[in-house]
Amino acid sequence: MNLNYFLYLVRPAQRRKLPFLFTALTLFLLAGCTWDIVRFSAFPLLRSVTAPAPVTVEQPIVEIPLDGPLASRSAEFSGMAWYEDRLILLPQFPNLWGNQLFTLSQAELVDFLTGRRSQPLVPQPLPLVNGDLLWQMAGFEGFEAIAFQDDRAYLTIETAQGDGMMGYLISGVMAPDLSELRLEPARLTEIPPQSDLRNISDEAILLADNSVFTFYEANSFFVNAAPVVHRFDLDLNVEATLPFVNFPYRLTDATPLDAARRFWVINYFFPGDKYLQGQIGALAGNQPATIDRPVERLVEFQFSSEGITPAGTASIALQLLDDNIARNWEGIVRLETAELNGFLVVTDYYPETILAFVPKPE
Repeated sequence: MNLNYFLYLVRPAQRRKLPFLFTALTLFLLAGCTWDIVRFSAFPLLRSVTAPAPVTVEQPIVEIPLDGPLASRSAEFSGMAWYEDRLILLPQFPNLWGNQLFTLSQAELVDFLTGRRSQPLVPQPLPLVNGDLLWQMAGFEGFEAIAFQDDRAYLTIETAQGDGMMGYLISGVMAPDLSELRLEPARLTEIPPQSDLRNISDEAILLADNSVFTFYEANSFFVNAAPVVHRFDLDLNVEATLPFVNFPYRLTDATPLDAARRFWVINYFFPGDKYLQGQIGALAGNQPATIDRPVERLVEFQFSSEGITPAGTASIALQLLDDNIARNWEGIVRLETAELNGFLVVTDYYPETILAFVPKPE
């Protein structure tokens, strides 16, 4: 059992007792106890362990070609979400595109994926009103996530503040005819960082129970001993946090809840991220990646009012590119129609702009 898995088993509220636990563990080992005895008998604070989930074979993806300026890697998408039957693509820096987001219809996506269309898709502009005001924020480093509840949008923002980082949550209103998404700068709430890592903030949004939940990007014990999910009401007032699990690598986006109150996240690791190399480890039965290989996978979680935990299903590992070229997946949504069951995912500029469909394994 590796350390990261052990730390995943510990209840978040008990992590402050880790020094005692490790001391007790040492004494038990010196006394000749086996690890299984220690795990199940000596530490009632540990969560019960279920059978390991099966490891998913690497899943091929279907790339969806784009045309126009958004096909270039400078599009730098950082998130996406459904607004009714339109896919909203969020550039990290909308100001570089005339303060605009971009949209694609579900119909044209389905037509391409089912072979009824072969031409590249052309994202259509969506004006972002008041986006230029945010560009003036001190240390502005762009937008990171987007989610919708009816006509109201919620977005996270990343900023660099002196020697540290600060995230923000902002809301906006979508015009029903998609003529504009109007941000509300007066509604801007801080999201404190959970580590001192640079370029790391809250990268995913989940809407549930009339609240907005935001997820920090780095949740490994080695950089974030007691991760939490920040909770806000729909007017962006701060509510109590929810405990989260120690989770390796980077968490870069999340799908909405399904009927079973489950959702999927992107779990990504680029071996060049030196500050995250200590996160190499496995999540509840999935084989750990070696330090010199990228990690590109989707992981399912279970939501409850008491906390967010792994759902116990196998992760979906994406088929990797040759030569260890990593694709920095930054956006994910579910795509479920009569003909398709899977996910749409999008990268930022590493290695280029890629919009793709990931079929959900049967």
